[in-house]
Amino acid sequence: MAMRGTAVMRRAASVRPTARAGASAGRRRRMIGRHWQLYFVIALPMAFLVTFNYWPLIGLQIAFRNYNPIQGMWHSPWVGLSQFRAFIDGPYFWPVLRNTLRISLYSVVIGTPATIILALAINEVKHARFKRLAQMVSYAPYFISTVVVVGIIQIVLSPDSGPLLQMANLFGVHHLPHLMASPSAFPSIYVWSGIWQETGYGAVIYLAALSSVNPELYEAARIDGASRLQRIRHIDLPSITPTIVILLVMSVAGLLNVGFEKAFLLQNPLNNSSSEVISTYVYKTGLLDSNFSFAAAVGLFNSIVGLVLLVIVNFVARFVSDESLF
Repeated sequence: MAMRGTAVMRRAASVRPTARAGASAGRRRRMIGRHWQLYFVIALPMAFLVTFNYWPLIGLQIAFRNYNPIQGMWHSPWVGLSQFRAFIDGPYFWPVLRNTLRISLYSVVIGTPATIILALAINEVKHARFKRLAQMVSYAPYFISTVVVVGIIQIVLSPDSGPLLQMANLFGVHHLPHLMASPSAFPSIYVWSGIWQETGYGAVIYLAALSSVNPELYEAARIDGASRLQRIRHIDLPSITPTIVILLVMSVAGLLNVGFEKAFLLQNPLNNSSSEVISTYVYKTGLLDSNFSFAAAVGLFNSIVGLVLLVIVNFVARFVSDESLF
């Protein structure tokens, strides 16, 4: 009897997990059937992500192959990390990396404070109509095409007949240096034109964060005699600190992602020593020189470094300020 009871208990114990798994699967099916509309809505963007973002990742293997279009991606010879070693040991590695980091750090150091200052200034405007006008004027350049922005830059900085030369003529200066041909001027031209175009768009994010500040804090600060600068320092800035930290983390993670279009359009043989960045280098080696494996390796190197920077900066931000992206 004891042996029979033990056998029954063993069979019951083996059946319970199966029964629980079946019940759980049944609950999932009922839940999906009850909310199928929501799952259908989620399925469309998921299909888009898988098709255009995840499935193409299979092509990254050409960075580890000596890709030949005739042999195809799967039959090209495997070369391991030789493409990465060729890039790191090559003569363009440090110049391209230096130019990319210089422009990116310049943009972060100048662009972040400019965006915050603009948002704080607009937030302090009490006249509703003027506030909307200021937002529209600062936000409008963001919708201008990069090609048009580059054309405006070339016209303004033209050493022969540009508006800058005409303004200089009013002060008796009849000759200006060709800034578009100056390697030392390229980072400033790139960054400050970006500040003009994108600061208003970035300020909208901070304005959204400032709109959630409790108005009673401002009233209490006025009663205590706090000046406008003191209210900004002790109320506004702490309120947008989480937003600042998250955007800084994302900016640092994208240090090596200098925009291709603008850098490529502003390039010329005279400023190429400071305007050649990773994105333009990948384009020239991959498409113009048809060195697909090498270009894929450079692009993958760029992405891996960005991912490492993202994880490190996010950890530092969480350790220092208790705010992080993830």
